[in-house]
Amino acid sequence: MTTTTPHNTVWIITGASSGFGLALAQAALSHGEYVAGTARNVERFESLRHAYGEHFLPIHHDVRDTNAAQGVIDETIKAFGHIDVLVNNAGVGQVGTAEEVSDTQLRDMLAQHLFGPAALVRAVLPAMRQSGAGSIVQMSSQGGRGSFPAVGSYSAGKFALEGWSEALAAEVRPFGIKVLIVEPSRFRTGFNRGDVLLKAKERTEYDGVVAAVRADMSGSDGMQEGDPSRAADVIRRVLDDPDAPLRLPLGAEAVSNLTRIYRDNLADVERCSALSASADFPGIAPSRRPVR
Repeated sequence: MTTTTPHNTVWIITGASSGFGLALAQAALSHGEYVAGTARNVERFESLRHAYGEHFLPIHHDVRDTNAAQGVIDETIKAFGHIDVLVNNAGVGQVGTAEEVSDTQLRDMLAQHLFGPAALVRAVLPAMRQSGAGSIVQMSSQGGRGSFPAVGSYSAGKFALEGWSEALAAEVRPFGIKVLIVEPSRFRTGFNRGDVLLKAKERTEYDGVVAAVRADMSGSDGMQEGDPSRAADVIRRVLDDPDAPLRLPLGAEAVSNLTRIYRDNLADVERCSALSASADFPGIAPSRRPVR
């Protein structure tokens, strides 16, 4: 085991070989912290291993393999003694309409963006509860609060992750554990690369509806306005904030889009509020639940 103390911050970051995962790993390591980074191809970690030595632990892991989640946690604790931050970052985008995306492709999105992160959270919670502290960072997307044509399968996984994580945050707060849901817009990661972005088999019937979306998703690689290194610094700052929010929009587009989505949703609720309330039995007060 590498010699660490409770004052040495230890991270587990899934999908740490590129994008946000790599940026967060580099930020932590540059501050003298310890990182266990997972990837399906650990050879991509050679530069981090060479630069940071025993501060970096490469772990081969496919986030969809939920049975292997406990092993990732155990290996990290064996190497570093404890875990302070779990970042569920691994995942991939997918383009396709509801009719184009198969059951298998839809399940794969849920496996990567919900079931995999959930398994790692379950595995890490006993250690975090025992220490009375810890942070769980769930890398979602602005697409986890609002969706648009051709990204429904991707948003399905992120919407599910956010709902699951919102409940999680309330469940673990009494144990001193924080949850942060990060909702990025476009960042200069490998997300939009042609060999990374998944695409369902196209149906010509939808060309008039989503052709522009398909082209935009594929054509934005390398031109995204978001800087992953700056994003990593923002995430670190928010984790250090005792009054940190549950959700963190990341990037100007995310701030703009999420503001519009919240306002539109609120307007819909208010417009139909009287009609919606009329569905109750007359004279019976609304339920008073133990949580909001």
